[in-house]
Amino acid sequence: MNKPIIGHNRPVVDHVHPAIRKAIIGLALIFVLSAWIFAGDSYVGYLLAVVSGFVFMAVALPYKLWRAWRGSDVGAQAQDSNERFTDWASREFETWQYRTTGAHAAAEILLPIAAVALGMTAFAIVSLFT
Repeated sequence: MNKPIIGHNRPVVDHVHPAIRKAIIGLALIFVLSAWIFAGDSYVGYLLAVVSGFVFMAVALPYKLWRAWRGSDVGAQAQDSNERFTDWASREFETWQYRTTGAHAAAEILLPIAAVALGMTAFAIVSLFT
């Protein structure tokens, strides 16, 4: 019976790289812009404003919490602003349930917002051509 090879003594990180945060913000903006293009009718303007507010709060609150955590002693020691994304992605990423590689963690983090943003973009493109 073969056992999986476990990388011993590999560096472990428990923070998300800043590039992931920037990608989340960018994908949220794409989602909001696509929603405005898709449903740009005057009757739903107030609903789009509410959805835009929800998306803004969903991005702003975690950002503010991260900034507050980064200002603490533990956060200041854990964050390395000069860390390259490729270095972060090759390390093990610690979650509550298990450890995974940073690249897999980035995919798991970005996949939901990317699917929604790209799906809404597809709807917006189709609505522009019809």
